[in-house]
Amino acid sequence: MVSKEAIQAAREAYDIEEACIREMKDYFDDEAFAKAVELLSEAPRIGTAGCGHSGIICQHMAHLMCCIERPARFISPAEAVHGATGFLQPGDVMIFASRGGKTKELLPIVDICKAKGVKIITVTENMESPLAQAADVVLKQHVNRETDKWNAQGTTSTTALCMIFHALQAAIIEQTGYKAEQFALIHPGGAVGERLNHKAL
Repeated sequence: MVSKEAIQAAREAYDIEEACIREMKDYFDDEAFAKAVELLSEAPRIGTAGCGHSGIICQHMAHLMCCIERPARFISPAEAVHGATGFLQPGDVMIFASRGGKTKELLPIVDICKAKGVKIITVTENMESPLAQAADVVLKQHVNRETDKWNAQGTTSTTALCMIFHALQAAIIEQTGYKAEQFALIHPGGAVGERLNHKAL
């Protein structure tokens, strides 16, 4: 039998993450966000990198960009220093996600980006961190607390990162004038594809 405490913890998780998203608006920097949207809208290619939970959400970001025809891929930090950064060319954009901004696996990739003339966007809570200091644009990640009782699991922090990436995609769609008809062509599968292509006919 599930305890009352377990159910209460589940309910509180909703409250914690809802509060986080509401509070994030107070840290929204119009100028930084506009610069990030401009870079991503004009980049020939986009790379994303992060470790752990941040890396998983970076994979999601790369897919979001592909869905609006901004060529992108997640670059594994392990593979990045073994040739995968060959994907990046001068004028491209690399997105780094690190709540603390000090993830040591990402720092060598920064050096490669700098040497190749690749622009850097960093999403972090620590605006004074090495990854923030190296970036062309820094987007502030705000996290009130994680949802577990030890405030240790990557839960609310991944929601906050995901929200920033979703906001970027929404803005880039507006900036580039991306049309539903374009998405219908590359997304014929599933219920979404059926709905989009039915309207397109």
